[in-house]
Amino acid sequence: MELLKVDQLCKTYGRGDTQVDALKNVSFSVPKGEFVAVIGESGSGKSTLFNVIGALDSPTSGKVTIDNKDIFSMQEGKLTVFRRRNIGFIFQAFNLIPELNVEQNMIYPLLLDHEKPDEQYLEEILSVLGLKDRKKHLPRQLSGGQQQRVAIGRALITRPMLILADEPTGNLDTKNSNEVISLLKTASIRYKQTVLMITHNKNIASASDRVLQVADGLLTDFGAQES
Repeated sequence: MELLKVDQLCKTYGRGDTQVDALKNVSFSVPKGEFVAVIGESGSGKSTLFNVIGALDSPTSGKVTIDNKDIFSMQEGKLTVFRRRNIGFIFQAFNLIPELNVEQNMIYPLLLDHEKPDEQYLEEILSVLGLKDRKKHLPRQLSGGQQQRVAIGRALITRPMLILADEPTGNLDTKNSNEVISLLKTASIRYKQTVLMITHNKNIASASDRVLQVADGLLTDFGAQES
């Protein structure tokens, strides 16, 4: 089943001599549960694609459909709620709240929606992420790899349909990078979540089910990878 569909997506910044076409008629679709890597050099347009798919930015033209819903046809308030409930974000900089412990950081998206966490599911995520003995620790008491695991847990806690990961291993060493990618694959397989990961690292991208490349705002689909 198709979970994400991007259709003729364009994003233009500026006008006249300063105009930059960051995305040029980008189209692709991703079925439910697939782990897709989007590769590209700095300035290629991959981060713009990430921001538009995640409704953090709006396109100049084109459509983004998630679970058969045209997200940019929604009113701003409804789009904010849809994004919070259905898209999990993982950023390179972790973006954890310093004053909150591991458990509190993970359940924060639920609190924004005035929901109580499913304690059994929370414990399961903590166990899968290897954080059960760290759940009362503050971010400053964790390693970079552990902080990124918390960010993954925060993305998983709302059971989102789509997880968007922007350079999730950018601040990590090789060992922790491999562990993070393994956890994203686990989310895709175990929780049937669709994962779209932005990276400039082709070795990291090789762990995905499929690779897309963005260059000069144009997208190339390299298709499924050999297992």
